[in-house]
Amino acid sequence: MLVEFSDLLRKEDPGAALRDLDDVVVPVPAVTDDGDTIAAGCEGTIVGGWKGGEAFFVEFPEPAGAVAPVRPSNLRRIGRHAL
Repeated sequence: MLVEFSDLLRKEDPGAALRDLDDVVVPVPAVTDDGDTIAAGCEGTIVGGWKGGEAFFVEFPEPAGAVAPVRPSNLRRIGRHAL
């Protein structure tokens, strides 16, 4: 039971590490793989990680299906989906 409680706290801890399906906002502009610029303040969803969390692939709604690699220091989590 202690493990379950500890896991619950980790999921709700706002300082816990970023992970797939977290909703995030980028406080600085980001550039997609296609060269499109994502403006600061845009919200997206983490869809994957790179090199153990060195960067995260974030999908943005505009332009449609845009994905940009973003360093964790340039992300702020605004929501977390239960896994």
